[in-house]
Amino acid sequence: MRLVVGITSASGVIYGKRLLEVVRDKNIEVHLVVSNAARKVAEHELPGFDFSSLAIKTYDNSDLAAPIASGSFRVDTMVIVPATMRTVGALASGMCDDLICRAADVQMKERRKLVIVPRETPVHAIHLENMAKLSRLGVTVLPAMPAFYYRPKTVEGLVDFIVGKILDQLGVEHDLFERWGG
Repeated sequence: MRLVVGITSASGVIYGKRLLEVVRDKNIEVHLVVSNAARKVAEHELPGFDFSSLAIKTYDNSDLAAPIASGSFRVDTMVIVPATMRTVGALASGMCDDLICRAADVQMKERRKLVIVPRETPVHAIHLENMAKLSRLGVTVLPAMPAFYYRPKTVEGLVDFIVGKILDQLGVEHDLFERWGG
């Protein structure tokens, strides 16, 4: 499987980090783009962490000539985790001026799988309308809303639930959380 992961500057870069760790262990080919603002958030939330160590290839978010910006570069799925409302709005309007948005736009135009993980609360009507528009276009909108039925004991358990839900969308087997009904 070839996967593109985009990490934008919403709080919650830990979701992106954990997804990268899990897919690395499953031998999935990862192409990674981390926005400059996301790097600043990561410095605060995950001091010293280097995302590039978890991908086969990393790209600068301003590199619109990168392979992942073209529909001829075959990609199975793209995940944007976390996804800012700016990114959601750009995708919903088709106004993509950076690599994360362009690669996601390519996924939509090629009718390939795109999963976005918005991490914002509360949301207003424009946010909801943008997410609904993307959903109607076939994008999977997977808000970072952990469940509690399995009684997570740690922050890592809450993170693993969301990452597990992302992996479910990718069709990747995992045991990151206990499923309902045992």
